[in-house]
Amino acid sequence: MSDRPRTRLSGVVLGAPDPRALADFYRHVLGWRLRWDEPDWVMLEAPDGGPGLHFQTEAEHVRPVWPAGPGDQQMMVHLDIEVDDLDVASDHAVAGGATVAEYQPQEGVRVLFDPAGHPFCFFLPGH
Repeated sequence: MSDRPRTRLSGVVLGAPDPRALADFYRHVLGWRLRWDEPDWVMLEAPDGGPGLHFQTEAEHVRPVWPAGPGDQQMMVHLDIEVDDLDVASDHAVAGGATVAEYQPQEGVRVLFDPAGHPFCFFLPGH
C-alpha cells in the first residue's frame, strides 16, 4: 500500500493579460468546449477527459522570447499538438491570431506563437 495520495493532472495553466481572448484562440485551434469562464480565470475542457487548458490573468505578462538568448524572458511552458497536416493546421491557427516563428528547428514540426506570445508546436505523427 502506498502513502502517496491519489493525484490527477487536471490542466495546464497559461497566463495572459486577457485570459478570455487566449482561451478563445485555443478554442479556435483545438475545438475544445468552454468549461469555466470568469473575468480572471477561464478553463477549456479536453474532449477525451484528459487535462484541460486553463488561463489566468497576468497583468504584468511579459512575452517570452524564442529562441531565447542570455537575459531574454524564457518560456515557462509550451504546448505540443499533434496534427495530420502542418500547413493546414498552421493556416488555421494563423487565421485565429497565431504567428509562425521565424526559426523552425526541425522537419515535421512547426513552431508558432499564440496571441499572448506563448510558443506552441504542431508536429506530425512520429516526430
